[in-house]
Amino acid sequence: MDIIISNASDKPLYEQIASQMKGLIMSGVLAEGAQLPSIRVLANDLRISVITTKRAYADLEAQGFIETVQGKGSFVAGGNLELVREERLRQVEVALEQAVDTAHAAGISAREMHDMLDLLLED
Repeated sequence: MDIIISNASDKPLYEQIASQMKGLIMSGVLAEGAQLPSIRVLANDLRISVITTKRAYADLEAQGFIETVQGKGSFVAGGNLELVREERLRQVEVALEQAVDTAHAAGISAREMHDMLDLLLED
């Protein structure tokens, strides 16, 4: 599992980790039931604090992406297809909001936006 963190990013390290792990889960790279590296192992691999890694795992668990079993480790949560769909819907909504804001700033009408979307959906 390749997690890349950047000290230059405006995002906290735990958010960078959680975001990348969520992306791996949503893309299917990390399948349902897959065991994640232990908090200590990931912290050592990334050369960061165990507390930072623990926060990332806690956030992922709170969002329903992973499950932690005491004494066994953390695993990709099962039955999270609906959760993945909701996350993707949220991402599409954010992208569409940005497109609408850009269209308004450019003076593009709703009809023109619909036409553009229809053309894009044909591809």
